[in-house]
Amino acid sequence: MYGYIRAYKPELRFREYDIYHGCYCGLCEALHRRHGTAARWTLSYDMTFLILLLTGLYEPEETKTEQRCIAHPFHKNLHIQSAVTDYAADMSILLFRDKCIDDWHDERKISRRAAAGMFSRSYRKIQQQYPEKCSVVRTQLEKLHEMEQNHESNPEIPAGCFGTMLGELFVWKDDIWADTLRQVGFYLGKFIYLLDAYDDLEHDRKKQCYNPFHQTDTTEPQFSQNCEALLQMMMSSCAAAFERLPILHYEEILRNILYAGVWTKFYQKKKEQEK
Repeated sequence: MYGYIRAYKPELRFREYDIYHGCYCGLCEALHRRHGTAARWTLSYDMTFLILLLTGLYEPEETKTEQRCIAHPFHKNLHIQSAVTDYAADMSILLFRDKCIDDWHDERKISRRAAAGMFSRSYRKIQQQYPEKCSVVRTQLEKLHEMEQNHESNPEIPAGCFGTMLGELFVWKDDIWADTLRQVGFYLGKFIYLLDAYDDLEHDRKKQCYNPFHQTDTTEPQFSQNCEALLQMMMSSCAAAFERLPILHYEEILRNILYAGVWTKFYQKKKEQEK
């Protein structure tokens, strides 16, 4: 995805960081095991957050091993895996493959079409197991594409599409927690989309790519303040939904991410603009 949903490492205890990184390594291994070596391209800390969230809520049986890998060949690292890890690996491929197809339609980049083709077999399996999720992702990406073509200037509208898409992926089981998990994913998805638009605005203007903030005067001091207020609204709604979940397992890591980590990139960008 976008890499914005990360932990704020300075405030993590050593053991918490080991668990956080262990879930990340476990996801990497699951991607390789289920979808091949190239699937590691889709590895993200965003999906690591989903693993921690669903594990914290449902507490599935986990396997913890110490092993070497391609990225760390000289020393062993903790790998944590469960049924949630396999689910997150499948959702990573689903998002990556459909995003590649969307980019192919937008820019006609052969590399994106080829990347999507590499996961065609995996996608068919995911489609058979999760047809509704595939349908939601495809529908929302098509809506986003249409908005980009029409140069939608209200950032909350395309952000809502991305939020709807991510919200669906946050629902692992159709149970009493499904609606709350969908809300967590929805507002987090809107946050990711808006933060990415804020972060990429200068680049998108140079490349003449769509950005919902394109018509905004970024020289005005209120621009960053307005964006920050909008992002705070999204995260406060996301956090409110999160706090309704009966999570005790990994709760400190999750709160670190939601209350501190997600803001790291925004404040880095804001500081750059103020120089």
